[in-house]
Amino acid sequence: MPGPAFPKNLAALIAQRREKGFLRELKHSFPAVDFSSNDYLGFSSKGLLAEQLKLAAPSLKTGSTGSRLISGNSALYEELEREVALFHHAPAALLYNSGYDANLGLLSCVPQKNDLILSDELIHASLIDGIRLSHATNYKFRHNDLQALKELVTRHRDKYEHIYVVVESVYSMDGDSAPLLEIAELCRNYQLYLIVDEAHAIGVFGKQGRGLCEELHIEKDCFARIYTYGKAMGCHGAAIAGSADLKHFLINFSRSFIYTTAMPEHNLLAIKAAYRLLVTNSRIGALNANIDYFNARLSGPSVIKSRSAIHCKLITGNQQVQAVEDDCALNGLFVKAIKSPTVKEGRERVRICLHAFNTKEQIDHLVKLIG
Repeated sequence: MPGPAFPKNLAALIAQRREKGFLRELKHSFPAVDFSSNDYLGFSSKGLLAEQLKLAAPSLKTGSTGSRLISGNSALYEELEREVALFHHAPAALLYNSGYDANLGLLSCVPQKNDLILSDELIHASLIDGIRLSHATNYKFRHNDLQALKELVTRHRDKYEHIYVVVESVYSMDGDSAPLLEIAELCRNYQLYLIVDEAHAIGVFGKQGRGLCEELHIEKDCFARIYTYGKAMGCHGAAIAGSADLKHFLINFSRSFIYTTAMPEHNLLAIKAAYRLLVTNSRIGALNANIDYFNARLSGPSVIKSRSAIHCKLITGNQQVQAVEDDCALNGLFVKAIKSPTVKEGRERVRICLHAFNTKEQIDHLVKLIG
């Protein structure tokens, strides 16, 4: 016998999204010229990582067979974590299966009931979900508004045992950067715990792509830094860099670390190879040259200023911004329309990701279409 009909309330939500023009659907065919993916350095799409992996000597084991606390740990895991910690100038590092897992696992277990989390209003959904699972109190502050953050600290610092400040070094929708120097100074002055998600900064900022915290010399001011490997690194997974005590705590209390199957050896070798490429490959310079070239050709009040690989032109309305994506696709350019409710209504935008492999001719063509 057939099962019950699909719930009417869920069907109504889908119909509502379809009517408003922001129903999400999966695609597998994309325009030829990439201005959308997070593969900023081309490690994945240009086969650089695949070439590096040919030099590796994997075992015949295709799966890890269990969580790291049962049967999934290995000497390779621990060797890679030492390398990650050394590269990012941290006492220790702990690998996670994804950036989402890392952010969820960190924020859900570290801040306690008598603690306070102060978070930028535009942090990633994974950080938000981790905060929601936490027992700590949370207040948001206006995006990149240092004064708003100071006011919250002044108002609440005597009410809570510890205060955690959560920001991204580069924001995934706007592509702009947090005022990290000022935030780090504030955290030093008030003994706050600074957490920085470096997902879109690794491979783009800092010496050999170490991130924006390294570039600004504030690594030691951070309680935790999150490095995600699905962007410029061209592979998968993430790491939390911090103290040895933090690593030990996460191993014992971070549910997204404890209760999941460990990454297989192939993933670990890919991360290892991606770090090797950061050290030996000069594509960061090509990426920064393209960023400068793009910024010199597209500006104005509807363009969000960015030094990162992520750039946006605001185009109000879901239908209007979708029309721009479709027009670019007809011209062979892959850009992405970001619609509400992913961003606030009225803040819809065309999101552009620049890469080391984009040509000046491709950038000129893009600017002509959207400018």
